[in-house]
Amino acid sequence: MNIISVKLKEVLYSVLPITVLVLILNFTISPIDTSLLIRFLIGAVLIILGLTAFLIGVDIGITPIGNNLGSTIAKTNKIWIVAFAGIILGFFISVAEPDLHILAEQVSSVTSGLISKWGIVIIVSAGIAVMLSTGLLKIVYNFPLYKLLTILYGIILVLAIFTTPEFLAISFDASGATTGALTVPFILALAIGLSKLKKNSKSSEEDSFGLVAIASSGAIIAVMVMSILSKTGKITGNLAQEPAAPSILYPFLHEFPKVALEISLALLPIILIFIIFQKASFKLSIRTVRKILFGILFTFLGLVMFLVGVNAGFMDVASTVGYKIASLDNKAYVIIIGFILGVVTILAEPAVYVLTHQIEDVTSGYVGRRVVMITLAIGVGIAVALSIVRILVAELQLWQYLLPGYIIAVAMMYFAPKLFVGIAFDAGGVASGPMTATFILAYAQGAAQATKGASVLVDGFGIIAMVAMTPLIALQLLGLIYKVKTKKEA
Repeated sequence: MNIISVKLKEVLYSVLPITVLVLILNFTISPIDTSLLIRFLIGAVLIILGLTAFLIGVDIGITPIGNNLGSTIAKTNKIWIVAFAGIILGFFISVAEPDLHILAEQVSSVTSGLISKWGIVIIVSAGIAVMLSTGLLKIVYNFPLYKLLTILYGIILVLAIFTTPEFLAISFDASGATTGALTVPFILALAIGLSKLKKNSKSSEEDSFGLVAIASSGAIIAVMVMSILSKTGKITGNLAQEPAAPSILYPFLHEFPKVALEISLALLPIILIFIIFQKASFKLSIRTVRKILFGILFTFLGLVMFLVGVNAGFMDVASTVGYKIASLDNKAYVIIIGFILGVVTILAEPAVYVLTHQIEDVTSGYVGRRVVMITLAIGVGIAVALSIVRILVAELQLWQYLLPGYIIAVAMMYFAPKLFVGIAFDAGGVASGPMTATFILAYAQGAAQATKGASVLVDGFGIIAMVAMTPLIALQLLGLIYKVKTKKEA
């Protein structure tokens, strides 16, 4: 019972601030159609129940599978098994990631199906798989994280030159969206399971971080390669105009069977992998197996409720709010509300609480969690506000933000404490959680639709990328402060 109340509290912190903000906007500067508002509130309830069930399922089902698989793979002492397992597990875990499904659905919807939802999911998952395998080999061979990330972001920089602006935004957003509530715990569990077997405790501690960052770079590379190989001409996109629903409940009933089938297909390989390993090597007790399977059932039910709530109730209101506020004469409103959304999202993101506690523990309280929290919240607020400015100012392009941002982040790796490098790059995935992939992304697309000269496809995407980039700089900066502080005391 305790785990349910803890997870419910986490989720309420995550969803309620945005729900309250929408209600305030509805009664002030952005009135929303009554039926749409009721759908939003039903969606919010489904998201709260769904995310709670999902997080419980991940804790008792998915994470133990990740831990056991990490340990089992490491014990084989065979490099090819580690590499092959990384590819298989990385692919299937990414395919089941809810944030990736939301992003892929948005891309498909905006391009009227020209870029298919499952095309994005499969390509991104393949990129994640290859890079997760690379990350596991990095742990085995003790290859320094900062050197590997320098190589990977060097490759991304070169590919970016040949990538179209539409795909540039989608590729960086895919990186943020794949490191979501399912992928992050599983990858961290794999890293911990593999690095625990190392004799050197400091090396083991550092190896526990950074794997998420390595894996997520695979998403960027995969989408960029797809853009270059497909030689797609200029793609235009607009927000799909949904026909009026015959009833308030119709969109929920319409989404339910489709989402349930997709999630069944996504989770089935994970169940099969677990059963195969249980027979071959885990040999867990019947009680433990039952608990894990129960956790997977919770994951399934939670994912279905969450995605139905998002698709049928949440997204439409977010894009409507973005559209209406961007249509006002005073453009400052759309920027200020973007900033507030960024701050609220980070302060409410459950995974950020875990990360801030982790940093406080690692630095023995030197870097307080409140300082980290405020730094991240302001950073992400600025990232969202800058993304909205990019929509309003036609001359501004995404690469003009990302290029200097990533150059600074990569350069800082050579000076920041190595532990903070791993934490910072993992935090990029943590910051771009479910509320960023759902509400903020749709808000930006609504704003782009209302802005003359802006493209929903080029300017509406890229906001997850901005949110994911902020912690790379902010947390490495904290690492440098921590380094200076300890030197002074020494």
